[in-house]
Formats: sequence, structure tokens, C-alpha cells
Amino acid sequence: MVGELSYFLGLQVKQTDCGLFILQSKYAKDLVKRFGLDSMKHTRTPMSTNVKLGHDPTSKNVDQTVYRNMIGSLPYLTANRPDIAFSVGICARFQADPKESHLSAMRRLIRYVNETVDHEILYSRESNLELAGYSDVDWAENVDDRKRISGGCFYVGSNLVSWISKKQNSVSLSTVEAEYIAAGSCCTQLLWMK
Repeated sequence: MVGELSYFLGLQVKQTDCGLFILQSKYAKDLVKRFGLDSMKHTRTPMSTNVKLGHDPTSKNVDQTVYRNMIGSLPYLTANRPDIAFSVGICARFQADPKESHLSAMRRLIRYVNETVDHEILYSRESNLELAGYSDVDWAENVDDRKRISGGCFYVGSNLVSWISKKQNSVSLSTVEAEYIAAGSCCTQLLWMK
């Protein structure tokens, strides 16, 4: 009666013959503009691979309110952006005592969002119902507590339906153990989806 769905809870929906496209370009543009980073140089990756963020007691403190506002605006964007889930999780750890390095990483993440405002997820009509999950664990380890971060993505056919980026609860003594824990987490998620 209302017509074709095009906007729902901040998610933009485009319906085509090949399937549904879900995006949040309006929310992303508003987020970038709110923090004054719309005129800044864009970046092609959400986080630098060379920088390892950790608690840095020697670095200069930054305004906690600004940092918390930035990080608080991003989890909703991860509803259709698995590419930023890992980076948002890393930056969220430093809300209690953010330093200049953390704010710099946050600004880089928002500049990446500005570069990729039109990223969307396709839910294809031509897909089977086979359930598949993939998991991995980082090799870099957390510099503060040595815990690894595991991640995974889950598909029904060719459609991405769920993703996770989570710090492991325990310190792994070997890479094999870390991979085993990540695989177990992935299997738990798959069982929950069935």
C-alpha cells in the first residue's frame, strides 16, 4: 500500500532485477560533515597497517567527549559496512583515555568512510541457500594484553548476512590455538544462524 521500500531505519534500499542493494550513504555523509572531515584528503584504507594502537601514557590527552562522539557514531554504520567493523572495534577500546594517536586513527577511519560513502551490500535474488562461514585471526596481536582479534563472515549462498570482529577472551600460546579459537567462534555463529 505504501509502495516499494526505499528507506528504512537509516538504511537506503535500492531494489533492482538482480536483487536488493543496502547502503547508508546519507548517514555516512552526515557523519563526515558533522566532524568537519568532509574537506579533508580521503584515504583508501580504514586503518594503517604500520601503526599498532595501544595505551600510550606518554602521549598528549585529547577531549574525551569529541572522541566518544566520533566512536559512538560509527557502530550503526557497521550495520552494512563490514569493512570498518575491525577498525571501529580497535578505536572503541580507548574511549576511557584517548590520546592523539587514537584520535588520529579515528579521523583516518572517518576519512575512509568519506571515500567510500557509496559502498553497498547486494542481496542477490539468484542465490542458493547454502550456509558458509569464514574465519581468521590477526597475526599482529594486541600490544597491551597480547590477545588476538578473530573475525569472520557468513554467507547464505552468495549473500553476506553476518560478520564479526572480536577480541579473543584468552591469550593464545600458539598460532594454531588462536586459529582453533577463531574457528570455534565461527562455528558457534553458524549454529546460532541455523
